[in-house]
Amino acid sequence: MAHLLKDRSVLVVGRAGGIAKATATAIQAAGGQVIAAGRNVDELKAAYNDTVDVESIDLTDEDSIADLANRLGTVDHVVTTASARVYGNVRDLEPAPVMLSLATKVIGPLMLVKHFEPRMPRDGSFVLLAGIRSRQPLPGSSAVTATNGAVDAMTRALALELAPIRVNAISPGTIDTGAYDRLGEQGRSELYATRERRNPVRRVGTSEDIASAIVFALTNTFLTGAVIPVDGGEPLVV
Repeated sequence: MAHLLKDRSVLVVGRAGGIAKATATAIQAAGGQVIAAGRNVDELKAAYNDTVDVESIDLTDEDSIADLANRLGTVDHVVTTASARVYGNVRDLEPAPVMLSLATKVIGPLMLVKHFEPRMPRDGSFVLLAGIRSRQPLPGSSAVTATNGAVDAMTRALALELAPIRVNAISPGTIDTGAYDRLGEQGRSELYATRERRNPVRRVGTSEDIASAIVFALTNTFLTGAVIPVDGGEPLVV
């Protein structure tokens, strides 16, 4: 694995931790050059401590995406891990948070493709982040389900349109990141305990689990249009 991405540049869009940082670390271990981009440049610089190049981007602003593409020029691969989850009963949903979810995980990545694909070599690729709720919806997850379902469909469509540039998505299950902090410490612990007891691998996932799948998607040149579940078999549980 040490040289799978040797001499290849990879733009990783996301926050200064969690899946994005684990992905950057895994790409570097595979020999790749990482450009980390996100909305908070100071946090990114502190997190990466000068080990990667850091750039500013706002996925909800096409001008910001275009500006970054112009600054960077050619990159070999683009990975986006950004998300803005919206949970809640449909009766309580407000349009603005739902639109932010779609802008961050669907429209923004679509604009990444628009502006970076023309600068990308034909053996380059995009890796998007989907999610388990498109395959296993739960009450109160309609907005998240809709967002992730859109990523699934968009991945397949882009793989056809951009060929031979590859487009794939990783679809995480329950991953131990800050995504569940909204539940509070006790709620998060209870959720993890339930998922660990019920899913086939008997644990929740880690950011490194997702990062290794992203590197696989980046380096397997016969893979495109795939939405890869990395979820411990959670959807198998009825």
